[in-house]
Amino acid sequence: MNLLKRSLSLCLALLLTVSLAACGTKEEPAPEVEEPAVEDPAPEVEALEETPETPDTGVTMKVAAMTGPTGMGLAALMDQFGVVETLQDEALVEDISTNGNRYVFDLAGTADEISPLLIKGQLDAACVPANLASVLYNKTEGEIVTLGINTLGVIYVVDKGESIQSLEDLKGKTVVSAGKGSVPEYAFRYVLSQNGIDPDKDLTIEWKSEQAECVAALASGAAEIAVMPQPYVTVAQGKVEGLRVALSLTEEWDKLDNGSAMLTGVVVARNSFVEEHPEAIEAFLKDYAASVEWVNTNTADAAQVIGNFGIVAAAVAEKALPFCNIVCITGTEMQEMLSGYLAALAEQAPQAVGGKLPADDFYFVG
Repeated sequence: MNLLKRSLSLCLALLLTVSLAACGTKEEPAPEVEEPAVEDPAPEVEALEETPETPDTGVTMKVAAMTGPTGMGLAALMDQFGVVETLQDEALVEDISTNGNRYVFDLAGTADEISPLLIKGQLDAACVPANLASVLYNKTEGEIVTLGINTLGVIYVVDKGESIQSLEDLKGKTVVSAGKGSVPEYAFRYVLSQNGIDPDKDLTIEWKSEQAECVAALASGAAEIAVMPQPYVTVAQGKVEGLRVALSLTEEWDKLDNGSAMLTGVVVARNSFVEEHPEAIEAFLKDYAASVEWVNTNTADAAQVIGNFGIVAAAVAEKALPFCNIVCITGTEMQEMLSGYLAALAEQAPQAVGGKLPADDFYFVG
């Protein structure tokens, strides 16, 4: 047994010696592998350096539009770029944006949905009622800037007969309307008072919570006269036989010839975005103007786009577009028209403009 153990020990020792010798043997060097050639990056760097810097090229703007007339003018751009969660299957408009911007659109049913997004900086621009722009300017201490007017007056007096031929004919009558505490009330009261008619004594105004109630009152015979904006006038005419447009508040306002004009909607932007991307804002206004021109000159196609996005039903939009006064007025002309309008509102209801008239930096004149 001892002999066997000694034999095993001897074998293990020999194996260990052979292993150590093998470890100490010098290995043959591995064959050299030729490194792949690396191209000189200089030409690419030079090419980049030769391209002038264009910091605003390709700026993506987040823009909110409203259902109704204030959103109609953006239809062509919306068709080209789409609306959040509401993309077109096939664009009907040829590319009209040639200024390098891209747009992400969101569609809102009311201004109340848009205001907090603007204030929080989640939107760059938006279409809002004209007086709300001033309210937001005051609320944010100058962070909201008006870029342009997008809708002139769209409010009309309608009746089911021929009894209303002038504002004087409204005396002693009962009129239904929606929009108490907003533009329809302020505009109607202003036009009446400027014509010597006391809106609280000379007629009765029954305020409804929404336009659909006005239409229902007319259809049922509960009302004969209403004050309402387009495109609801067109909707009502489709449901109420014999309903006609008796007066245009825009025309009545213009007759006053007092340096102001009746407005409905404007497009605004955050001042911080305007200051950071002035070229993008200029490009946006050019794109906006092109979109408005297309909408106003291609009624049938524009109505289809407007209907596809749910801004207004296509059939209604096609009939209403000629009466919606969609525009894109910018610069000093915008400032003159809007400042006069806000002054007229502030005279009768300071809260309509946020308590005080905005300063000159509220108007983007380029």
